Amino acid sequence: MSTAGLSIIDEVESAIRLGSAEKGLETARRVTDLFLSSAGSFDDEQIALFDDVLERLIGTIELRALADMDARIALAEISAQLAPIAQAPPSVIRRLASNDEIRIAGPVLQESARLDDGELVKIASGKGEPHLLAVAGRWWLKEIVTDALLARRYPSVSRRLAANPGARVSGNGFAAMVGQAEADPELAVSVGVRVDLPSELRRRLLRSASDAVRARLLSRAPPHLFEEIQSAIAAVTVGVDREMSGVRDFEGAKRAVAMLKATGQLDEATLLGFATQRRYEETAAALAALSGSTVEVIRPLMQSLRDDGLLVPCKAAQLSWETTTAVLQCRFATGAMKPADLARAQGNYARMTAENARRTLRFWQVRAS
Repeated sequence: MSTAGLSIIDEVESAIRLGSAEKGLETARRVTDLFLSSAGSFDDEQIALFDDVLERLIGTIELRALADMDARIALAEISAQLAPIAQAPPSVIRRLASNDEIRIAGPVLQESARLDDGELVKIASGKGEPHLLAVAGRWWLKEIVTDALLARRYPSVSRRLAANPGARVSGNGFAAMVGQAEADPELAVSVGVRVDLPSELRRRLLRSASDAVRARLLSRAPPHLFEEIQSAIAAVTVGVDREMSGVRDFEGAKRAVAMLKATGQLDEATLLGFATQRRYEETAAALAALSGSTVEVIRPLMQSLRDDGLLVPCKAAQLSWETTTAVLQCRFATGAMKPADLARAQGNYARMTAENARRTLRFWQVRAS
């Protein structure tokens, strides 16, 4: 170590021996500056020396920090300086992280790579909400840490974790979040749009969500989740369980329906059979063929929150109300639409003309191509 470095270590001994608050603060700042100036070039032995020196200094400063604002400011500054340093003295980092003053502990809790999972779990299990919030904001967290954070059940901590894409959450952790989200709209939206949220928990969340939360979820959903969230909302809206498969293979259904059409076996009765058996892909392909449209047009109508869009190809194919009802309910894995919803849809269907339906369908076809 340089002569200047050895000189500062002598100052440390003097500051600790004399017990001077001002001397201790000044020396701690100088030692920190010396370390930061060459942190990347120190070996393990040198880092351990700085660790010992700084920890002893910080120990003396902490004794005065309860009553001395300058001491608290100095510790907060040291914490902020050391937090982003990968080679920071580990004992010093742990000491700063455990400080009850969040302005001192916060920077290292949120950023320091020197804190391992066990130390973070200890903080999460024993400290208060501000400290947990700092940990929840770290760029990367494992499930063992997020489980410990969520076990404390602070709504603010759950919201921060839900909004942190670098926080990995276990199944039990997500279940705890979803339970809290029933009374927390902000949390419901943040957790609802996470790509790693299990589908069954997303459905549970949507069942208890208000219309306003469901609308916000749709507006915030990433493209690859939009259809799943939209389908889940449609399912809970009518009180039945919707099939949640995000990817469907229509190619086999299209080939089967094309063969039926080529052999003269495709008619309304065939479509009714598919729909009654809730064979989703075959129903969509058959409806597309009978209405003169394509699966690419029919599929979003089957997934829509509204019923009136799907009425258009049904009317264009001049289906009976019995078959149309079966098509509407084929969108769902089980259950039936509410009588009031069916009655409203039947009224709309009766007022629609086949000519207008075919015109609308042609417009959708052009737009989709």
